Amino acid sequence: MTTASLPILDGAPFKARFETPLRAAARITTLQINIGYVCNLACNHCHVESSPARTAPADNMDQATARRVVDWALGQDEIQTADFTGGSPEMNPNFRWMVEAFSGHGLHVIDRFNPTIIGYTDRRSGAGYGWVPEFLAAQGVEVVASLPCYLKDNVEKQRGRGSYDASVEGLRRLNAVGYGRDPQLVLNLVYNPVGPQLPPPQETLAGEYRRELQARFGIVFNELWTITNMPIKRWRRQLQREGRLEGYMNTLIDAYNPATIEGLMCRHQINIDPLGRLYDCDFNQALGLHVSGRASAYIWEVSASDLAHRAIATDDHCYGCTAGCGSSCSGALV
Repeated sequence: MTTASLPILDGAPFKARFETPLRAAARITTLQINIGYVCNLACNHCHVESSPARTAPADNMDQATARRVVDWALGQDEIQTADFTGGSPEMNPNFRWMVEAFSGHGLHVIDRFNPTIIGYTDRRSGAGYGWVPEFLAAQGVEVVASLPCYLKDNVEKQRGRGSYDASVEGLRRLNAVGYGRDPQLVLNLVYNPVGPQLPPPQETLAGEYRRELQARFGIVFNELWTITNMPIKRWRRQLQREGRLEGYMNTLIDAYNPATIEGLMCRHQINIDPLGRLYDCDFNQALGLHVSGRASAYIWEVSASDLAHRAIATDDHCYGCTAGCGSSCSGALV
């Protein structure tokens, strides 16, 4: 499919949709929980604009909402995985008991993890996060750790000074409790490009990460996932300031690959924000694109079966997930 063959909405550039309406699969097996936008970092590519300054009540899931979410998930036979994202999920005070509730009932739990959090101390509360590696290991949580490059300069361009060394130390702490070594403790790393281009082939880059991290720091991991930067929020504004948005959008659109559609994360999961409201994915959440026909709905007002076969809300950022080898919460799709 070429740029010229893509439909354009209202004549506006890049407001394109897929030619065939995108629908969810027959079974929704994953609940992705954005537990809060609070983070110790403020990365320039962050699609939900997380930072230490996100302190509004709606920015972090409260206990009442967390209990309703847990009760809902445990009451749905279809839901097999609880996938935590943020922000830094560990900065939510309800994170630990939610993880314990899910893992205690046999759900697979994923923590989308920022390795710098382990050495961080919150200046306001005094809270530290040295407990994280041992806690995650005790609960058998799959860790998906963001490390946008194995080179220091590239990491700090995205995440700020000191973030590389803190990431390395965090990953070494995870290795020390068995992650990446014990078959039951899975540690996957996530790469995203520094600039406006598609990720390189995932398998090739994984080999480079293994070689460099092992040689430099003795770090080991299970898989590397490549994820495309979505042209929304901070990243979109940066591209606009630099006059590179149009070029980046054309890169994504020209690389559209229909073979990625079957594996798109939005087709197999439901995503919720810190208030419990429904979205097809975390990117749609960032843009306020609610599940079609359920703009005011909360997760506890529906069943997992209600969400099967639903129409997926799409917009131009969806080309980020369908370009080239594809991009999902689990890396490349083809």
